[in-house]
Amino acid sequence: MEINEITGKIINASIQVNKALGPGLLESAYKECLFYHITKYENLFVEKEKPMPLIYEEVRLYVGYRIDLLIENKVVIEIKSVEALNDVHVAQTLTYMKLGNYKLGLLINFNVTLLKNGIKRLAN
Repeated sequence: MEINEITGKIINASIQVNKALGPGLLESAYKECLFYHITKYENLFVEKEKPMPLIYEEVRLYVGYRIDLLIENKVVIEIKSVEALNDVHVAQTLTYMKLGNYKLGLLINFNVTLLKNGIKRLAN
């Protein structure tokens, strides 16, 4: 499946979740609902809370990094529910992409009325 088709399905699922729940919930609620929606309706392979090791001098260290959702082993999804996305959120998503050698990420802030204003597409 082409990457743009995958991201289209992810964005569609995110919009559906945002319409159903609205802003103001915890990130964990949006993550669980998005995971459910993507696996049920979009037929994509999703890994939730995927551990991301840090490799330092050829030593694999598990220091608590976890990708919120990894779709089709290609797209990193970082979910937020904050007043506004900032540079730290972008850096976090880019770091996960770098650690896992993933080319594309979506940073999604569900704490918005219109979801298109809460999505950042990041390429590595």
